[in-house]
Amino acid sequence: MTTEKRRAPAGAAVLRGEITSAIRAAVMQELAEVGYGRLSIEAVARRAGVSKTAIYRRWRSKLDLVLDMVSAAAGRNLPLLDTGSLLGDLEILLHVMARALRHRLASQIIPDLLAEAARNPQIAEKLQAALDDYQQAVGRILIGRAVERGELSPDTDRRAAVDLIVGPVYWRMAISRAPLELDEVPRLASAIVAALRVACLGPVRDEVEV
Repeated sequence: MTTEKRRAPAGAAVLRGEITSAIRAAVMQELAEVGYGRLSIEAVARRAGVSKTAIYRRWRSKLDLVLDMVSAAAGRNLPLLDTGSLLGDLEILLHVMARALRHRLASQIIPDLLAEAARNPQIAEKLQAALDDYQQAVGRILIGRAVERGELSPDTDRRAAVDLIVGPVYWRMAISRAPLELDEVPRLASAIVAALRVACLGPVRDEVEV
């Protein structure tokens, strides 16, 4: 029995994966250097070593290209490893976050896209969706495990908990532009665990008098 290889329809463009990867890498580099406002398809094509046509076969515009990049970054799996304790899980997550925010591209691109989101509703919507996905994953997995172990109350407000986890590292590194040293991570993780136990309970319900 013989099998036939399927061929692309005549005239159909075959999008090579290595070219798509080269374009995405070029977008990251251009965003880091000039920001979204000055980003151009011409510069991306030149840096990627491809034609503008190759880019327009994949994305209709600069906006579509950047939105796709944000979606791809948001879709990456989070390294929420189970160490057996909330403190251990948090230390690993904080190390990963700090390493990511120390990266030159991330430290330059994230603030620029946040500023652009204030002017561009489509970028704002995509960034908000990415943030919501991240919060839900951390809340479902990391906080969920802590609740199952009995380390946190089942009434824990998971959105507030994620804010307490992510907020200090992002504020320190992305807003204040101050480093987070490796030996600071255990102390910060311990402080976050203590805060989670007292500050993230759900809304207090009034007792009903009988």
